[in-house]
Amino acid sequence: MRNRVLKLSLLLAVMVALTTNTDAQQKKPVRAKSKRATTTKTTNRSKNGGNTTALTAPAKDTVPVVPVSMDITIDPPKRSLRNDNAIERNLVKERTPLAYEHIREDDATYMQRVWREIDVKEKMNLPFVYKVDGDYGNQRFIMILLNALKNDSLVAFDATVDDRFTTPITFSKISEQLIGKPKVEQIPDWTKDPDGSKGIQKDTVITEIFNPDQIERYWIKEDVVFDKESSRMYTRILGIAPLKTVLNPDGSFRAVTPIFWVYYPDLRPMLAKYEVYNGKNYGARMSWEELFESRMFASRVIKSTINNPNDLLISLYVKDPILALLEGENIKDKIFNYEQDLWSY
Repeated sequence: MRNRVLKLSLLLAVMVALTTNTDAQQKKPVRAKSKRATTTKTTNRSKNGGNTTALTAPAKDTVPVVPVSMDITIDPPKRSLRNDNAIERNLVKERTPLAYEHIREDDATYMQRVWREIDVKEKMNLPFVYKVDGDYGNQRFIMILLNALKNDSLVAFDATVDDRFTTPITFSKISEQLIGKPKVEQIPDWTKDPDGSKGIQKDTVITEIFNPDQIERYWIKEDVVFDKESSRMYTRILGIAPLKTVLNPDGSFRAVTPIFWVYYPDLRPMLAKYEVYNGKNYGARMSWEELFESRMFASRVIKSTINNPNDLLISLYVKDPILALLEGENIKDKIFNYEQDLWSY
């Protein structure tokens, strides 16, 4: 009898222990779920409007996106789908410049280097700012240069280093000189603050638009050589540089600075395909290459190698602008008189 009671007691104890263990295993997942739910709610509460600010993601409008470089936008030329002339004009597309006559070094008995400045506001230089679009793009001279640089058909050289074509410059750097670097400024965020009472602002990138009318002058670097074999005085252009006008804060004129140099012999084949505006006869137009070779432009001498051992611009040692202009005319006369004095009449 005692053995049966003991066996029943042990059996009941084992069953109670198993039941307790089963309840404990069933309650553990419930506790874990409640903790996870509590944590999720706390995190959501902190993201939505709690005191925790480290978990709040910044709005997209407040993150400034500053581009590395901002190139000048040049629209591709739109070619005419029909013949836009009363006659067929195919010679312009096939035009090539004539090769220069070779000059031996021993025959160059006289040579001077001259720098000239072309002002597009002068009446003779108005073709430089001819505002019209053609099959080859905009007809302004500066747009012809920039279009060639944009298409990598021409190499530009840094004008801040020297004028000897030693350091090539990229189109992005040229764009920065013309329109400046993009600026990041704060403006009111009307989306999040419609009435402006909260003072919420966002960052925005502001860039300037290139205005071709800012290019009002060009520099030309050339050599004047007398060839004793042909008894002629030759003028060979070496480089062309557009100048940017620098203004004072009040809008008055301050100075001009060259942007880049291009090597003129590399530029000649392209200029032969662009025609120059002729207000008197639209059908009898010359090419840009013919304009430079025929000297059909007005300019003034700003520097030369004549009596200039310090290699300075005329404006640096002649302060008066009228006297500086007369000094440039004096340099022209000295070169002209050298050729004339070789002959006897």
